[in-house]
Amino acid sequence: MASSNAPKRPATILDIAAEAKVSKSTVSLVLQGSDLIRDETAARVLEAAQKLGYVYNRGAAELRGKSSKTIGVVINDLMNPFFAEVLVGLERRLVDTGYTVFMAHTSENLERQDRVLQTMREHGAAGIALCPVLGSPASLPQTIRAWGIPLVVMVRPLGGGTYDFAGSDDTEGVKLATRHLVGAGHRRIAFLGGRPGPIFDRRVQGYRDGLREAALAFDKRLVFASNPTRKDAYERLGDILAVEPRVTAAVCYNDVVAFGALAALGERGLRAGSDFAVMGFDNVLDSAHSNPPLSTIDVRPSELGEHAAQVLLARIEDPSGPSRHYLAEPCLVQRVSG
Repeated sequence: MASSNAPKRPATILDIAAEAKVSKSTVSLVLQGSDLIRDETAARVLEAAQKLGYVYNRGAAELRGKSSKTIGVVINDLMNPFFAEVLVGLERRLVDTGYTVFMAHTSENLERQDRVLQTMREHGAAGIALCPVLGSPASLPQTIRAWGIPLVVMVRPLGGGTYDFAGSDDTEGVKLATRHLVGAGHRRIAFLGGRPGPIFDRRVQGYRDGLREAALAFDKRLVFASNPTRKDAYERLGDILAVEPRVTAAVCYNDVVAFGALAALGERGLRAGSDFAVMGFDNVLDSAHSNPPLSTIDVRPSELGEHAAQVLLARIEDPSGPSRHYLAEPCLVQRVSG
């Protein structure tokens, strides 16, 4: 006689079919979310599944169907609100299309990036959205394509190869910021923050272009590189204020750097905007509520994320098509700081 303590057998699709008085294929279609089944029948199947305690194993279903509904998203720095806002837009678009997002944070660590990419490969990701860490090899897009996984590179370009990309026009954005400061009467303008790399180089080029447009000489001593963090920008601003003749404004690598600059000015009893002008880049949500509100370059981070998702979805749909690019057109948002 069987023991009453024996574990209960998990319910199967056949059990649901018997309970709902439908075929096995009907149950399968309902669990996959197919719209081929009448609403009344689908409701009966779902009610039977709930009654029997059935749990749909989506991963096993995808393995059987040889297709995955999981997208890997690799973000380099979630401490920066810009990347968090990009992720929100990206995830919203992918989830609306029926995908599940598997997100990994690399903290600007190349070895960690390699590990998470391999993990996504092993789990059969349907696609990968990657914001690469500094120092990533230019060959990385080709490597991931060789795995047979669609890829979109976000924010940071990786060399000049042919791959799908979604980012912003960094050079034009910083040129707008520099032009604005020149128009406000500033002639000694610094560039603050960022580490050498593709984005830093593009943004410094925009700074140079803005100065040249105003017939102002570029002085490399006024480029103050640093980690793009509040702490480093806070400390670096002291170096700017010590320059003679006095610098009166700074274009910042991003909004996080600008927040550090605002804090350093306030601690010294200087008012951003009237005593020293500060321009950010990104227009993260916090920039409108900083003290004082930050003038910045708007590249609409959440919208950028949505476009990155759309580029990746198009690649999944058409694996052999030409490379696709999206560049957010920057616009200037003037607030109190500059």
